[in-house]
Amino acid sequence: MLNYCMTRKQLIIFLLSVLILVIFNNIFMTTFTRTNSYFSQQEIINSEEIAPQKLFEKTWRVISKEYYEPTLNHQNWYRWKNRYQGKIKTVDDAKVAIDTMIASLDEPYTRFMSKEDFADLTSSITSKIYGIGVNIYSNSGKTEIFNVMPGTPADFAQLKQGDIITAVDGKDIAGMNVSEVANIVRGPENSVVELTIMRDGKKLTKKIKRKEIKIKTVKSSILDNHIGYIKIISFMSGTTPNEFIEALNNTQDTDSLIIDLRGNTGGLLDNAVFIADRFINSGTIVDIIYRNGYKKTIRAKDEGLALNKPIVVLVNGASASASEILSGALKDAHKATLVGRKTFGKGLVQKVVPLPNQTGVNVTIARYLTPNGTDINKLGIKPDIEVGEEFDFFIENKKDVQLEKAKEILNKK
Repeated sequence: MLNYCMTRKQLIIFLLSVLILVIFNNIFMTTFTRTNSYFSQQEIINSEEIAPQKLFEKTWRVISKEYYEPTLNHQNWYRWKNRYQGKIKTVDDAKVAIDTMIASLDEPYTRFMSKEDFADLTSSITSKIYGIGVNIYSNSGKTEIFNVMPGTPADFAQLKQGDIITAVDGKDIAGMNVSEVANIVRGPENSVVELTIMRDGKKLTKKIKRKEIKIKTVKSSILDNHIGYIKIISFMSGTTPNEFIEALNNTQDTDSLIIDLRGNTGGLLDNAVFIADRFINSGTIVDIIYRNGYKKTIRAKDEGLALNKPIVVLVNGASASASEILSGALKDAHKATLVGRKTFGKGLVQKVVPLPNQTGVNVTIARYLTPNGTDINKLGIKPDIEVGEEFDFFIENKKDVQLEKAKEILNKK
């Protein structure tokens, strides 16, 4: 995906701008996705096979009907249907036509997902990911391991950060992008993949058995013996609510709480609402503004169960979408102090629509406002206390001044 040499800071910004749950799956941009009937009542993947021309036309209809802005960027949407009528013969033709059509919206979050892209998205939602347990990126055209997840097959095989993959099952991967490498490394659980890597100028060969990778999206600990710390890595997984409840239980005996959303680029709306509801007894969590101005207000459930203790939420420029829903709701309800740097500013809502041929489209269906009626799109949320540099927390051996500030605030309460 990256085809040029990156500085360390550029790499960090890139990695935090996309959700890197890449266990040798394709890298995909996180979107603020509303769970819907497709995920609750139907099979997630549509295995119906149709002609490429029909796939284009179905995508055209979905966007025409669902897109949040009724003028579709002030254009005659029918021109796209007419432009490609009878001209789409292959899968590649369909993808090029759909991508070109979507580009005319001039909006970064609506996107077509190929069979491979859609499988990666659904794997993340269902937490069914099979691989070896590394994050990879392209560095000067070389496929390099960014990090190795503890307790995974890659960890047991002693792969290391900085290892450069040169071949997979004896096949030279020179010239392949990250997605292509991912596709040939993936395979059935318990099957074996052979990686050839370069480390410190030496060639090594590793045979690794693929396994299901258990990705935890929430981590917790206790700081200074009395402050609970919960890091939400992503809102994408269907297991995130249960993981958050577990984290609350792990930190229940503390007198205050830090929720760390730095680098969390978002995920499922329902997850953000569920977590906000743990702290807010009544009132609005978020307003969703659909096509033609229809507003749906999502309110806290008045169940008398909201957690009542001092809270600091850590945010930065890579805290986006669902992270901004949660932090905006807690800030407007005066339930938390926000510390760090201004958030990303993604105030749009997407819906994932499965399409035939095991593909899908992620279409922007609405915008949202924080409980105070603030539109944060392209603006972000300014923290109550701005401190630290944008990505300090991500750099090893560097003092985390944002976390220290959070502890200082809570120690005074």
